[in-house]
Formats: sequence, structure tokens, C-alpha cells
Amino acid sequence: MRRPLFVSLFVCVAFLAATGQPLPAAPAAWPVDLKLNYTVVPNVTYSIANDFNCKLDVYARNPRGTVAPTVVYIHGGGWVGGTKEGAIFELLPYLDMGFHVINVEYRLARVSPPPAAVEDCRLALRWVYENAKLYGFDTTRIVVTGGSAGGHLALMTGMLDAGAGFDASKEWDDVIPSMKVAAIVNWYGITDAKELLDGPNRQGYAVNWFGSLPEREKVAVRVSPLTYVRAGLPPVLTIHGDNDQLVPYTQAVRLHKALTAAGVPNRLITIPGGRHGGFTRDQMLSAYATIREFLDQYGIRPAAR
Repeated sequence: MRRPLFVSLFVCVAFLAATGQPLPAAPAAWPVDLKLNYTVVPNVTYSIANDFNCKLDVYARNPRGTVAPTVVYIHGGGWVGGTKEGAIFELLPYLDMGFHVINVEYRLARVSPPPAAVEDCRLALRWVYENAKLYGFDTTRIVVTGGSAGGHLALMTGMLDAGAGFDASKEWDDVIPSMKVAAIVNWYGITDAKELLDGPNRQGYAVNWFGSLPEREKVAVRVSPLTYVRAGLPPVLTIHGDNDQLVPYTQAVRLHKALTAAGVPNRLITIPGGRHGGFTRDQMLSAYATIREFLDQYGIRPAAR
């Protein structure tokens, strides 16, 4: 039986971190499988705004047009940094599961203040819908995921509807009224942006994102996932360390309680002692096992190949 790709990766990384020695020879099967099973279409422009080309990379199942569930991955970086290329390792577990994967970049603070990043990620989801037949994206089984600011944007992307007012764009003459996703996997994402602007939980990255926007507190509420909790949302899985120094763990708890009260299927996986990412090998393997179980529960994960 083939050893799962992400297990091989984390074994290698853990070995290097623990010993400082060169990595052992990689198993021969998984890189070959990856090459045979996927085609990469890099730097597809899905929107142009403020003279900035918003791009995404497509990791498409072979042969072209193979219908399969799709993961939309959104990188983190506090809305002020990060790149889609820097998040490539985060895609590997989903490629190993057999998903199509879309790796999204968006306007950071140096290009545009909020809600630009939210609008961009909604447009990326729109692009997935528009190109579903070309690549075989199963729009009934779309998962949005990301970490930190990417977790925030994954929540916003999956929780919003056309009525929230983020979907209008000069690139499109209309909106798709029901761009639904099947599930959201939120890695320690921000759920209350306003809390990070002032007070004991103030964070410099959040202050930088909002800058000197007029009525920034109102904008912060508008771009906070907690604002959009309601019945009928897709299932949400949140993974968060209870010693996170950049995104308060209490934000994950508040989201979990609000979703539960609204009747939305959701789970909160607490990483004991976990900070802002940087979890141990065992914690990561456990988290991905939970993700697989969660996606199986809702019939989202691709059938075994």
C-alpha cells in the first residue's frame, strides 16, 4: 500500500528538525505519482484591481477535465505578507487525497486596504465556478482552507453570499447568486478583526491592514466571520492552538459557540500548548487525520484512486 504523501513529507521534516542531518532519500513512489496524476497551470490571472494582477495556480487532476472535489487554498501572512508560492507544502496533503487544488493570492495591505482581500478571494471562488467544466472542478464539493489570515479569508469566502455585497466587480457583469462551498477548514484564522485593532489583543499586522481607513471599526466588523454566522452555513472545522500569540484562541472558541448556537455543523480541534502554527509532527498528523475524517463525514473527500 502506498505511503501517504503528507506522512512522508512530515517524517522527513521532523527528522531534519530533530537531528540537523541531511534528509534521507525520499521514497520513490510519491513524487512519481504526483507527476503522473497532476498538471500545474501557474499564475492564472483571475482579476485585475488597482493595477495588480490577482493570480492563482491550478493543480489539476489528470487527465484534463477529470471531475473531482476541489480545494481552494488561501495563504496567510496577516494580510500584509505571504505568497501563494510560500504555501506550496500546505497543498501536499490535499493533492495526496486526490483533490484538484487552487492556490490563491490576493491584494495585500500595501496594494489595497480591506475589504479588497475578501473581494479577491470571492472572485477566486467565482473563477472556480466559471472554469469548472474546463478543469473538472466538482462545484458541489469545494473546500476552502487556509491558515491565520488565510483562515480568516477561507471563512469569509465560504460564509458569504451574494447579498453581503462583496461580489460586485467591474470584471464581471453579474454575480453568481449561490457560490456555495461544501466545507471550510480553518487553521487558527481571525474571526473578530475589530478585537485586534485596540486593547489587550491589539496586533500590529491588523493595524497595518486597516491603516487609516475612515470608520475602520465598522469595516473590521464587516470583514469579520463572526458577523456572518447563521443557519445553513457549510460545515466548519477549526484547528487552533490554545497558546496562540497572534490570533487569540478565544476567537476560535467564540466561533465554535456561535456556529453551534446557529445549528451549523462544526468542530473545534484544540492543540494543547500550540502557538501560532509550528505544531509538532504528531499534532500535524493528528490534525490531518481529523481533516480526512471530517471530509469523509460529509462525503467530500475523493474516492480512493
